[in-house]
Amino acid sequence: MDTTTTTWYHPHDPKCTNGTAPHVVEPKCPGVVERYIDLSEFYDRGGLQPLKQDILAATAEYQGHYKRVYRCLGAAGELRRDMNELLDTENVRQRLAKRAAGIISRELKRPAQGEGRADQRFVSAVTHKGAITLWDTVSAQAERVYELADSYGLAHHLLSPILTAALAAGHDAVACPDPMAPDRLAHVIFPGLSLAFVTSSQEDPWPHHAHRRLRLDAMADADVYRLNRPRLRFTKRVAAALLDEGIAGLSQAKEAHDRLEKLYNPYVDFDSVAQAADRLADQVLALKDE
Repeated sequence: MDTTTTTWYHPHDPKCTNGTAPHVVEPKCPGVVERYIDLSEFYDRGGLQPLKQDILAATAEYQGHYKRVYRCLGAAGELRRDMNELLDTENVRQRLAKRAAGIISRELKRPAQGEGRADQRFVSAVTHKGAITLWDTVSAQAERVYELADSYGLAHHLLSPILTAALAAGHDAVACPDPMAPDRLAHVIFPGLSLAFVTSSQEDPWPHHAHRRLRLDAMADADVYRLNRPRLRFTKRVAAALLDEGIAGLSQAKEAHDRLEKLYNPYVDFDSVAQAADRLADQVLALKDE
């Protein structure tokens, strides 16, 4: 089947029209398997020329904000990882594994038919409006919710064996990574069981009644926590400040990008873009029927 590959995103989004990664997937076999679609033809280039300096300035501004955002969020993520490594001892892992085994025996008694499938979805994110979680997405799929009160990223070691056991028993799952540490699980939802496990924090608490609430912070080794308490408090405070700076940067970047879109929008033929999309859709559907 012919696959369509485009070097351009929608022309009202100027940051995506530079034809470079990650805004382009270069065809490996152009004309045979993939092909280019150039949406730049829908710009009114003559109308845009007088705005060149304003466009360049707005582009440089939002790109500068994003550089700072990445630095702040990257540093915050590293500090959070540092806190996790301080408390993530073998004793803690054993306690969490034991608790997970109890949950598995209680909640996953009846195996489902077939093999379980895990879809990865982010329900938590850092945005220009702050760090948010789509809690309603969770509650819409699960009546019973385990709230995992966790300040140090320990929930992954509880969620991972639960997810593994559920998939082995044939239950489908939605695995939700931590946006600040995508290699670690933050939430797991089992729609077929109307069951979910969510990581909750002081900054982003589970807003509804929980079926059960587990305080994972209390599972940390008391001696390790006491020895590192000043370091943990300092690191947590600095990480929170860096997160706030990253969120502020995202807000500033959005404002700059909104100005950029306002400059471009009057000079884009959106009707023609829609018509091109319809033609492309017809071509793709025709190929599927062959």
